[in-house]
Amino acid sequence: LSGLDPAQPYFQGTPTEVRLDQSDADFVDVIHTDTAPTIPNLGFGIRPAIGHIDFYPNGGEQMAGCEKNIISQIVDLDGIWEGTRDFVACNHLRSYKYYSDSIIYPDGFLGYPCGSYDLFQEGNCFPCPEEGCPNMGHYADKFKDKIKNDTLKFYLNTGETRDFPLWRYKITVTLSGKRNVRGYVNVALYGSDGNTRQHQITKGSLSPDNTYTAYIDAEVNVGEVTKVKFLWNNNWINPTFPKLGAATITVEVGQDR
Repeated sequence: LSGLDPAQPYFQGTPTEVRLDQSDADFVDVIHTDTAPTIPNLGFGIRPAIGHIDFYPNGGEQMAGCEKNIISQIVDLDGIWEGTRDFVACNHLRSYKYYSDSIIYPDGFLGYPCGSYDLFQEGNCFPCPEEGCPNMGHYADKFKDKIKNDTLKFYLNTGETRDFPLWRYKITVTLSGKRNVRGYVNVALYGSDGNTRQHQITKGSLSPDNTYTAYIDAEVNVGEVTKVKFLWNNNWINPTFPKLGAATITVEVGQDR
């Protein structure tokens, strides 16, 4: 049984007989997308973990892409009616959109077990544990026999618009060069199943022999990594033409470690 942002008003804090609960089915998975307090934030979704596994995409409160301005949201790609609904309850409605996307992306929406969304964002819960990570949505039940605790919380990030699934990678870059410079470092991944756009690894002061790490949420599952593209830029014209390279780049895939 899949709960798509179960309601918060009149249900949160009530007995299990009233609301969705683990006892309602052999396996209950829940997607939480609008868990901010109803007063004053108008959050429609229940906050506590109530299933066998509970997913909190983007932290469970503010969904990526729902912070658009009024005009751009109402004049939506899916039409004015859909855009108006999104303006009124964008976060709440994301749950069914994630679920429908999950049907066509069996390897997408990987949820990482973590103590909080902040810890997840910092990379403390990467990569997946040995038993793997569940896929939020239609294929969550593949994880049914791997549950060890009564209640499990899983975190992930999503795209701002369809298609919503993202795939998480840990990128570690050790720089090479002769002197410190300022600027930014971008990396793009190339693989057997596709390529990513450029993702920023770090910016500011760049020092040769230093190592920089970033966790990126890529818009495509590249499969087996075949090539990594490295780019750095110092943001302004420098008459000394400084040079900077990558001594090593390490890519770690969250799903299979």
